Amino acid sequence: MRLSDNGALLIKDFEGLRLDAYRDSAGVWTIGYGSTRYHDGKAVMPGDRLANEEQADALFRNTLGQYEEAVNRHITVPISQNQFNALVSFAYNEGTGALAGSTLVKKLNAGDYQGAAAQFLVWNKITDPKTGLKVVCPDLNARRKQERQLFLSHV
Repeated sequence: MRLSDNGALLIKDFEGLRLDAYRDSAGVWTIGYGSTRYHDGKAVMPGDRLANEEQADALFRNTLGQYEEAVNRHITVPISQNQFNALVSFAYNEGTGALAGSTLVKKLNAGDYQGAAAQFLVWNKITDPKTGLKVVCPDLNARRKQERQLFLSHV
């Protein structure tokens, strides 16, 4: 499967567009639509700047394939387009390793779609860069609720 246009818009809406490099809520250098690395794998650094929205979109599209591929590789049960979109959004935000080892994927591949949907809500915390403690992130909490809702819509 491939991410639909609606799925891409969802991720872009969650991530927002920033042409100048910034630290995300977890302290990771990020640019464009939430990209942490460039086409060549080089990490985003302080002071980096994208020229325009088209460059940000090209970076987004270039890096998206790894997240689509991870969902296609790790999910072994039938899923709808909306479920695929929700899972790619999750992987885009949390990373392919987190997706692969998650209870969400284990439950889904066991056929427990409701249990898998509930697992989105578990992934609402970040490590506070100052204290090193896991804390609920309001933006992440809202994102996981929307991903869960999309996953359950089955369209």
